Amino acid sequence: MLMRTDPFRELDRLTQQFLSTTGTWSRPTPMPLDAYRTGDEYVICFDLPGVDPEAIDIDVERNMLTVKAERRPRREGEGVTWEMSERPLGVFSRQVMLSDTLDPEGISADYDAGVLTLRIPVAEKAKPRKIAITHSGDRKQIKA
Repeated sequence: MLMRTDPFRELDRLTQQFLSTTGTWSRPTPMPLDAYRTGDEYVICFDLPGVDPEAIDIDVERNMLTVKAERRPRREGEGVTWEMSERPLGVFSRQVMLSDTLDPEGISADYDAGVLTLRIPVAEKAKPRKIAITHSGDRKQIKA
């Protein structure tokens, strides 16, 4: 059995859990993320430890990417007595505005070790390209 020395710690934990870390569908808790560019794609990583992959929902509407997930309480068999429960439960959500230079049709998602990784390719129209210059005689023609 785990013992605590501060008698008010449990009250503080319960207050924090119910007021700030328990998300509901109408008021979800934000999830932490990292975003970076590598080559011709952007990568966004969301921390979602303990979330069942079936409880993750990813939507793109216009340029708004929305990720929602729900961490449900574990269902243990009869006779289980919880000694401590500090991991937040409930609904988590995060919205990210995608720029016009990204291709939302090419988004891929992977969930491994509690991290949801989205890879978003850069749109062809936004990639740098070289313009070839040709000439014939005195007349020069520029191709785009």
